[in-house]
Order: sequence, then structure tokens, then C-alpha cells
Amino acid sequence: MTTATAENEKKEEVKGGELLFCGVTEWDDVGRRKGSSELNLVSPTRLRPLVGVDIRYVAAGCAAVHCVALDVDGRCFTWGRNDKGQLGHGDRVRRDMPTIVSALASYKVVKAGSGKSHTVIATEDGLSFSFGWNKHGQLGTGSAKKEFELDPVRCLVTEVTKVACGADFTVWLTSVEGASILTAGLPQYGQLGHGSDMEYNTKDSSVKLAYEAQPRPTAIASFADETIVNVACGSNHTVAVDSKGYVYTWGFGGYGRLGHREQKDEFTPRRVDVFTKHNVLPPGAILSAGSANSAVTAGAGQMYMWGKIKNTGDDLMYPKPLMDLSGWNVRCMDSGYMHHFVGAESSCISWGQCHSGELGYGPHQQKSSAIPKKVDALEDMHVISVACGFAHSLVVVDRTNAGDQLDQLEIYDGEGVEEPRAEPSPAKQSKKRAAAAAKTSNKRKQSKEASDLEDEEENNNEEDGDDSDPEANAVAEKKSKRGGKAAGRGRGRGRPPAAKNIQQEEKRAAAAAKTSNKRKKSKEASDPEDEEENNEEDDDDSDPEANAVAETKSKRGGKASGRGRGRGRPAAAKKEDSGAASAKRGRGRPKKA
Repeated sequence: MTTATAENEKKEEVKGGELLFCGVTEWDDVGRRKGSSELNLVSPTRLRPLVGVDIRYVAAGCAAVHCVALDVDGRCFTWGRNDKGQLGHGDRVRRDMPTIVSALASYKVVKAGSGKSHTVIATEDGLSFSFGWNKHGQLGTGSAKKEFELDPVRCLVTEVTKVACGADFTVWLTSVEGASILTAGLPQYGQLGHGSDMEYNTKDSSVKLAYEAQPRPTAIASFADETIVNVACGSNHTVAVDSKGYVYTWGFGGYGRLGHREQKDEFTPRRVDVFTKHNVLPPGAILSAGSANSAVTAGAGQMYMWGKIKNTGDDLMYPKPLMDLSGWNVRCMDSGYMHHFVGAESSCISWGQCHSGELGYGPHQQKSSAIPKKVDALEDMHVISVACGFAHSLVVVDRTNAGDQLDQLEIYDGEGVEEPRAEPSPAKQSKKRAAAAAKTSNKRKQSKEASDLEDEEENNNEEDGDDSDPEANAVAEKKSKRGGKAAGRGRGRGRPPAAKNIQQEEKRAAAAAKTSNKRKKSKEASDPEDEEENNEEDDDDSDPEANAVAETKSKRGGKASGRGRGRGRPAAAKKEDSGAASAKRGRGRPKKA
């Protein structure tokens, strides 16, 4: 979530504006499996429950798949994924549209932060509440025994002025002297800033590492003499600025997101050397942290970025000016998983990698952009604040100068509250049936190619008729998989008895023809003259396998069955017979060379 100057922030909190949304709407599918791109909102769209509601603050962390919006009356709206209770409605039912958190109705909520599966808010009187996943103690309740909190619970902090959430940890800024910044949650990469990752081995016999949860908000000791005025959280790193304008980063150092010219993890806050001496940040500077990058606005409104800015190209190991935005008066900025939104002057600018329409370019425009590009639908609008989630974006615009433009934007009605997962739509069912029919058809084609050629030619029309009923084919396939047998010949829904009889007769005729062809070939290969003069002898010689069997039996003293001639005679008799046969063959055709 972004911040603006103190004066502008106060005005915006009182005034508020219209919330526009773009990006994913299939909350349970994003980041897990590929959903339907047709349901994404690729252009800035108004949400029906918030039409005309003055929104003053929005929150959607770079790892979050849910949203938080606060109006000028202090009401808290949440919607999106709710598998861990991160919406605070007392259940784990997904909300497709903004819904008021009734448990916070007696408080005026002014700040909020969204983690991967938890949410933290701050009230006007300095209290903080949290709800959602608490496995690592990120809710700050002092205990991690209860893994889920479906309703808002009190955090062990007071005088809270701002909250920010990483994927599994939380940072609070307070007005308490000597404890201006407190952290709780997962310490794995040092993102809590307490000097340790709290790693331990869970088994004595083998190596299985874990990280001790930190459920009690604890002040960062190295900032005891400093006052932190702003903070932003990436998935596993933190960026903060103190009252003197110095920038500090700590946590996971991959891709250079900490800006220290190396990729080493930092367990305690480390000052970024680029922003020292004459280049300290001015009061009210903007901070932003994406999943693997960081950004700040320095003097004269110049924006600096570092870390993994895009998928291709080298990573920025230390802060560098973003020249595409040089000279722009940037009022607000936020970063999502791999995309960025900026509100500057009378324009809204976005860039980065886009999968679900989160850049808001529209259906007939480019999907992603490696360089900052204006969102045409928001041109000439005054953007109050922006927030970026994992695959969605929230923009709050001033209605004063954008009345006519807002009326031209679409209004999204959503699907309301989702109870158990809804049945597939008829369109999806028909796609599944078509896929099953195509699979069955392929199996049939392979079976038909393996069958006799004659049977295929005579019954081709009937076989093709089976494919015309995909539902029947799917039923037949299911029966065959269960070990049952579908009606007919196993290739469809079955045919009338008359058709079955015809097929059986045709099969028998084909088999008879095949046998006849084999006999003709065998007859042509035999010797006609030899067959007439000495039919018995030729039969013996033409069957080497039978001769071998007869010889084996003769050795055992047995008698071969045949046409009355014993095949177990002595070798001398065999030689005589062989000589006689040779003499007879001499009178016939010449002996083969």
C-alpha cells in the first residue's frame, strides 16, 4: 500500500473517491491453476456494492489474493479468497464482492494491510485487529496455538499509526517513543529485523529445519534511537525510512531487492548507501515493495527502483533512477507480484508482467508492458491512491473531475457469496462431454484399424454412426472402465438383433474366405507331379516339424500317428526310402540347384 504526504493524506481521508478494480475474479484459481481468462476484468471497472461509496484507503499486498477497502466513515470492506478466514467474516466462504466486516462496526478503521492469508487493520484510536492465518504468529496476538482466526482479534500493540504485511509477517508503526516499529510472524529470512532467523532442528535423528514463530509484536532494537515514519513490505523483505530521510532494508536479499549490491540476507536493518548525504528522502516520500523489488521517491519526485523489475534482463542490485518517470509528480505507487501502478498528475501509469488484466490496458490493447505506460481509461483522472495484489489492482479516483468518465465505465455485479463450490456451468459440462467423446472416438479408431479389412469396409457406415452420440459414448466408456460391457459389440450403444446377425454372418464369410486363400497358396506351393505319384511320401517331406516330432518319438520307441506309415524306422530304411524318392524325382522336374 502506498502513502502520500501528510497534508494530502488528511484531505484524502476526509474526501475519498470512487474505487475501480481490474484483474482476476476467479479468486480460488489464481496462483494455483489456470482459470478462465474470459472472467478477468482487463479494464478499470466499478464494483456494484461500492458505487457512490467514498473510499479513502485500499490495501492489497503483493502476496495477497484478497482486498481491503476503507470508506470515510471507517467501515471495512473485504472480498476475495477466504480459505484461511482472512476476510474476517467468521467463516471461510469466498466473497466475490466487497462485504462489510460486521465485527468491526463499532470501530472507525483508518489503516489496513494484507498478507498472503491474513489481514491487519488499525483504528482511529490506535488499536489494531487481525484475522486469518496465524501459523507463524503473524496476527500478533501473543500466541500461535490457534492456527486460524475467523473473526477479528486484538493485536498486542497500542498507539498504532500504520500497518504493513508481508506474506507471513506483520509490521506495525506506533507513536511510542523508542518503539516506533514492531514486527511479528515468520523470521525465516530475517524479515522481522531481530538479528536471527530462529532456525531449529525438529528431529534428533535427521535434519528437518523449522523456524520458531514470533507471535508477540516486538520492537526492533536497532531503531531504539530512531523514529520510523514509513514502511513497506514485500513477500519476505522490509523497506523503511526514518525521520531523517534514511532508507533501511532487511530480510531476503535475492535478486538484489535490498539494494546493497549483493544478494545476502540481512537479519537486522541495514542502511541503503545510495540515499545518504545529499540524496536523503524528503518528508512524505513514497515507499513501495513488490515480491522481489523495492521503490522509493527521492528529491524532485525522482523514482528509484531496484531488485527484479522484469522477467528478462539483469536485476538491479542497487537503486537506480527510473528515467521513464523522470519529471512526473508521483503522488502514489504500489507494487504487486510483478506489476506496478503509479498515480501521477492527471494520469495513471502501469507496467510489468500481466496474466489477468491487472494492468488495466483494456481488451484490445497489449497485455503486458516492460516500460511504464498510461492507462487510457483513466487519463485526465485525479488518482488518490492505488494498491496492487498478486494478480489484481485497486485504484481510487476523485469524482470531482471524472463524473462523465466514470459513467462510461462498466459496473461489475459479481456472483455474490459462494457457499460450497458451485456446479459447473452448462458450457463447461458440454466441453467436458465433448472431450470425453473425442477420447472415446480415438479409442474406436485404433480398434477399427486393428480389425479385418473386409469387416471395416462393410460396416464403416454403422461404425461412424456410433460417434454421433457423445453422451452415449461417454457412458459406454465408463462401463468398460468399471469392468462392465456396453450394449452391442463394445463400440457404442448396441444395434438391433438383425444387424447383429448380419455382422456375424459377414464375419464368418470373411473368415472362410481367408482360410480358402491360405489353402490355395499352400496348394500352389506343393509339387503336382510328386503329389500324383507319391502323395504320401511328399506329405512326409513337406512337414519338417512333423518329421522332427516323428524322429523324437522314434527315439523314445513310440509310434507316430499318421496315415498308417510308421515314422520311427531305422536309419538304413530311411536312407533307402530317400534313395527311392530321389529316383522318382529324377523322372519329374529337374532338381533345384
